[in-house]
Parts: sequence; C-alpha cells; structure tokens
Amino acid sequence: MYNKVMKAKIFIDGSEGTTGLRIHERFAERDDIELLAISPELRKDTAERKRLINESDITFLCLPDAAAREAVSLVENEKVRLIDTSTAHRTENGWAYGFPELSEKHREAIKNGKRIAVPGCHATGFISTVYPLVSEGILPADYPIAAFSLTGYSGGGKKMIAEYEGAERNKDLDSPREYALTQQHKHLKEMKAITGLSRSPLFSPIVADYYSGMVVSLPVHTDFLQKYRTPAELAAFYADFYRGEKCISVAEGTENLYGAMLAGNSLSGWDGLKIYVTGNDERVIVSAQFDNLGKGASGAAIQCMNIVLGCDEAKGLVL
Repeated sequence: MYNKVMKAKIFIDGSEGTTGLRIHERFAERDDIELLAISPELRKDTAERKRLINESDITFLCLPDAAAREAVSLVENEKVRLIDTSTAHRTENGWAYGFPELSEKHREAIKNGKRIAVPGCHATGFISTVYPLVSEGILPADYPIAAFSLTGYSGGGKKMIAEYEGAERNKDLDSPREYALTQQHKHLKEMKAITGLSRSPLFSPIVADYYSGMVVSLPVHTDFLQKYRTPAELAAFYADFYRGEKCISVAEGTENLYGAMLAGNSLSGWDGLKIYVTGNDERVIVSAQFDNLGKGASGAAIQCMNIVLGCDEAKGLVL
C-alpha cells in the first residue's frame, strides 16, 4: 500500500484528452500520489513518453487504440502497471477487465494485475445489467438481446465536442441521432465476451445534444427468463448482487424521477452508476444510468487505481 511517505508515481499518457483531463481533476485533493507531468510540447514525443512511463508506478493510457498499443511496447520496467482507457486491450489475454463489481475474481485480477483495461462507456451500462442475469442463470446465454443507449456528445471526444459546440453547427445536431447503424460498434466485442453471451446483441446507441451522462437500457420478455422474476423481484436480485458496492446502487422505484422519465444527463459529474428496473410482469426494462465520463471512463479508471494502491475504492471519486 502506498502512503504519504511513499507516494505512487502516476503518469497520464494522453492527459489533454477528455478522459485524461477528468482523471487529472480527480487528483486535485490526493496526498498519496506524485503526478509525473509532461511538457506540452513533448506530449507526442516517444522518447519522453517512454521515460515517464518507465519512471511511473502506474501509467494511465488515455489514447486512441493504436497509440495505446504503442505505449505498451514502450514499457521496459516490469514494475510499471498500466490502466488503459482505450478499446485496444479489453478482451486481450493477460489484461484484467476493470469492472470490480462483477465478482471477486474480477476485483482480484485488478488488484494483482500489471495490465488493466477500463470498460467502454456503453459496455459499462450493458454489462452492469446483463452480466448478473447470465452469470446467475436467469437469462439464457443465447437470448437475442436488443439494447439501446442514450449518451451525451462528450463520448465522441474532442472532434465531436467541437462540432456540437461550434457556432455554426449542422441543424441535425439539434436532434438525437442514432448511430452505429451497421451493427459494428466497437464496444460490442467486450459486451459479448464479458457477459458470456453466445451471440452479439443488437445494439442501438443514440447521441443527443447534451454534454455528458448516459442511460443504457435492456428490454426483456419475462417468459424467456430461465428463472421468472417480477420487476420487484429483479430489482431485489440486482440489489443483492451489488450489495455493499460503493459505485453501483439500485433505485427503489421511479418516484424520484422528474416526470417519471429517465434523463441521460441526470448523473453528469457523478462517478457512480444507478440501476432501475421498470415495466410489468410480462415486459421489463432494466436501465443503467451514469456519466459516460465518470463510471463510464475516468471514474472507473480511478477506481481501478485505488484497488491497485490498496486504498478505499471510492477515494477521489464524486459519489
């Protein structure tokens, strides 16, 4: 465990990106780390990045996939631990999947791993609802899942943020837009692999005109469940599955929702995830509401770092 006497040396490779900046913000009050800074003009200098990566105890990779793979190849110090927020390594052998709430096996793999892959934002919501059902034998692994997701535009990175916040933007941006129409979304691979599904889900993500926050929803016909559950029973099941977790909670009904509607931006700026179970005895919708930049990215990365450091998982998070 690291402490005030022995601070962990942390480097953020890609510190100017959306996720990197949010991770940096979460370090503001930390007294247990030493942040290794890179000069702005050297952010893309391979030699300087290599030096800082190998000087660190933990390096966050907040990079595009190709750059993340390159960064891994720069590691020479075997003590360096990597936490990758890109898509590059989420289903790779030797990489722990950074979703500790799924099982103690997942938490231990993060704790002891040298290579940790942070889940994708859409995948986080999807897996938080599907994994418990499949792992406990309630939903069959061959169930033909069709899920949808509503997200803010920050998930598209700097280019999309600039597009939405531009003075003369396209009028289409005023309306929610469905995308990944070819069913080739980059998160599908981990969504299938981590949950143990035998087929890829039909997945329809929608981006809307707000900065951050998301809702990922899983519709289920209860007569297809291997173990029948009413909405109330499913809510109790999720509450028991995630009992004691600091970053995931299960809502009690919908009475606290404005207008009895789930809004994509309600949890913007928060690092937790909330699960809702709605519907009726025949058709249920299980929804995960969270911030795509929080539990869907930087918050999850910080949580993984906390596990590695042996400190409170919620340290430095907004919960």
